[in-house]
Amino acid sequence: MTVVGEALGALQRMGGEVLRQRISGDAELPSSDLVSRADLGLFGPKSTVWRVHGDAAMLIGGIRSLLFQSLHPLAMAGVDQHSNYREDPWGRLNRTGRFVGATTFGSTAAAQHQIDMVKRVHRRVRGVDSKGRPYSAGDPHLLNWVHVIETDSFLEAFNRYGQGKLTDAEKDSYVEEMAEVALRLGAEGVPRSVKELTDCIEAFRPEMEVTAAAHQTVRFLFAPPDLPLLGRIPYGVLFGAAAASLPGYAQRMLRLPVLPLVEPLAVRPAALLLTRGLGWFMAGSERSGILEDRLHT
Repeated sequence: MTVVGEALGALQRMGGEVLRQRISGDAELPSSDLVSRADLGLFGPKSTVWRVHGDAAMLIGGIRSLLFQSLHPLAMAGVDQHSNYREDPWGRLNRTGRFVGATTFGSTAAAQHQIDMVKRVHRRVRGVDSKGRPYSAGDPHLLNWVHVIETDSFLEAFNRYGQGKLTDAEKDSYVEEMAEVALRLGAEGVPRSVKELTDCIEAFRPEMEVTAAAHQTVRFLFAPPDLPLLGRIPYGVLFGAAAASLPGYAQRMLRLPVLPLVEPLAVRPAALLLTRGLGWFMAGSERSGILEDRLHT
């Protein structure tokens, strides 16, 4: 290997570890809980879920999901009244990263452990919103809302900014596979195809509402506190891509400043460049090597 090659390899590993620590932090799944040849977890390396969730476009999908999910007043009330995302945004990101990582790349037992932990937390998240309407995080209907928006967001982000394109059959496969986690969490009416996913989101339209908590969430996501100076421009690209990928009605309801020609001419090229770069760093992380070793030994 040349000196240049060694330097690039070191840079890739260093960048991959920094990125992994920012996303997972102390909440990272132990290496022993990752999939292996003996236990491929809920999906396995040949699944569409692995392909989508292993792509850096997931970062865009995550922001899009949080923006979109804020449009359900009862789901938003639960977040507003019970979450500490304002005081500890990186901790919230770490815990979310651990859940997605465990259910995607973890052993069957590790995935179920994370699901059971979330279900226990959900039992404590209940109350009434500003209009006196009761809510419960364990409500199968609200669980389905969170699930369909998350699934739609990860799929839309990958289709726009991910590495390669999914066929229609692969898109249906992704929705079908993702249903497994939602059902284990207790959701009902879970879609099994892209058409069912689209129909389900459309059926939620009458329930969508912009609340003060939703606007606070948008402002928070637009300019997260404690964001390092060097991360502001890349994050701005991720946020812009997430906002541009939302349905038009969601953009209007949340008052997002999305201009028609900006996404194809500026946001998309920048987002593609950024996700490719982040993907290169992620491929060089120690965790990526451990996962590959466990599947081949």
